[in-house]
Amino acid sequence: MPEAVKAIPVRHYGRWISAVLVVALLGLLVNAFATANVNYSAIPDYLFDSSVISGLGKTVLISVLAMVLGLVLGILLAVMRLSKNPVTSSVSWLYIWFFRGTPVYVQLLLWFNLALIFPYINLGPIYRDEMSDFMTPFMAALLGLGLNEAAYMSEIVRAGIQSVDEGQTEAAHALGMSQGKTLRRIVLPQAMRVIVPPTGNEFINMLKTSSLAASAAQYLELLRSTSDIGQTTGATVEMLFLAATWYLILTSVFSVGQFYLERRYARGSLRSLPLTPWQKVKKNLSTFSHRSPGGVSA
Repeated sequence: MPEAVKAIPVRHYGRWISAVLVVALLGLLVNAFATANVNYSAIPDYLFDSSVISGLGKTVLISVLAMVLGLVLGILLAVMRLSKNPVTSSVSWLYIWFFRGTPVYVQLLLWFNLALIFPYINLGPIYRDEMSDFMTPFMAALLGLGLNEAAYMSEIVRAGIQSVDEGQTEAAHALGMSQGKTLRRIVLPQAMRVIVPPTGNEFINMLKTSSLAASAAQYLELLRSTSDIGQTTGATVEMLFLAATWYLILTSVFSVGQFYLERRYARGSLRSLPLTPWQKVKKNLSTFSHRSPGGVSA
């Protein structure tokens, strides 16, 4: 029997050199923050402070509600944009053009100061009140973030709808399904595979963009709560680090949820679903335990 050939992996010295350089740079960065004039012990002291937790809850609340508003309006605007009616299509285009073309910070300021233009809000028999009483910081933040998000979501939804083959719509119409039923039952379920990933990214971005409501609309969310503590205690930078810590925790948790949601809607379009983090760990451990100490046999 011929002797088994052992394949010796090629050594990549460039990888080791780049790894050493990256580790050295990280070490310098860690040393810079470690020797900085920052009282890091103040961060865990206020991590679960009542005002911080209250601001955290308001950040999640305004982000979820604004995202729901943006998603609902985005679907409506996308359908209007794809409509053959020139009026609805033009109105949708103008909406998207305006809200995508102006900064969200400016929009928040406009909503919060809307009482300077319209002293009263009059919806006929439905609702009538002074604009200053109606346009609270919460309402200004919700409208400013939600209506701006609708412009971006409409383009995401439109791209998802157009990714579905037109033959699917033609087949549904041939079976006697109406336009609305075809959209709900045939087109949107297939478009979700394209819509979900950027929607998850938009929501994570919404968590961070909600911090603009603190200065523009005086909304007491996470950044405003930590900033108030920093001004009172003098630990301004430390409280900014605290806010960054909570933002990182929020984005990490919702990123995990986004991964599993994308994995769910990827069923039927991929031969094999992406491995979960736990499955990746088990695979790597299994590969490491079965690897030959002297190289790979061939």
